[in-house]
Amino acid sequence: MIIQIPAAPPDSESCCTCASLLHTVPVTAPGSEKPLPDPRRLPCCNRIICGSCLHTNTRFAFYCPYCQTSTPSLPPRLKSPPSPSLPSDPPPPYSPTSSTTSTPDTKPEPDNQPQPVLHFLDHDHDSITSLSLRYNVPAPLLRRLNNLTSDHLLAARRTLLVPAPDGKSLSPRPIAGELDEQRKSAIRRFMVTCKVADYDVATLYLEQADHNLHDAVEQYLGDDAWERAHPKAKGKTRAEPSSSRRGFFRR
Repeated sequence: MIIQIPAAPPDSESCCTCASLLHTVPVTAPGSEKPLPDPRRLPCCNRIICGSCLHTNTRFAFYCPYCQTSTPSLPPRLKSPPSPSLPSDPPPPYSPTSSTTSTPDTKPEPDNQPQPVLHFLDHDHDSITSLSLRYNVPAPLLRRLNNLTSDHLLAARRTLLVPAPDGKSLSPRPIAGELDEQRKSAIRRFMVTCKVADYDVATLYLEQADHNLHDAVEQYLGDDAWERAHPKAKGKTRAEPSSSRRGFFRR
């Protein structure tokens, strides 16, 4: 609510900011001959601001410190912009067919893609290039299907997934035979179970136990317990592997 204050006589009016009587306010600015602006009558509360306060604080020319309202000011010969008007015509109705106009041109993958088959690798002859030619499958597809970032990583694989067009593997069984694969698996399990790092020791215990993993582990644990109980006689009961069995692979 804006309270209107009646105007006082000109001789008794004072500035609402500095409380100076208007007839005592100098006409020019201190230290110069530039005239001060005329006192401003505030339209909101009928108070008045002297020219000295207007010169000191130019904000008072557009702002009332009591009502805290501002008066928009425009440069000379400049009109206020027109008020925004709402569009008279309603927007066009929604068309459900417009959503199909910007569909990307993507080809759906066929559902009848061949299932990958397991190919047991022969590292003497198999490579990404040779398998690509034998199966008529792109080499990048083989790398992506088997997570091979480089072709030399194939040497660490035993098998490979191949999307064969006819669904048949050209190497469905291990190259060395299933029995040899079982023996190698038993050797690895023996080395992990007994914490043995020597491949020859694991091979010797499994051969003595006729490749029975349970019997070989029991025999090793019994020998190890005996050696701990008789430290002076250590190494007399265990058979040392022959020199012909040295190496990672048995020849």
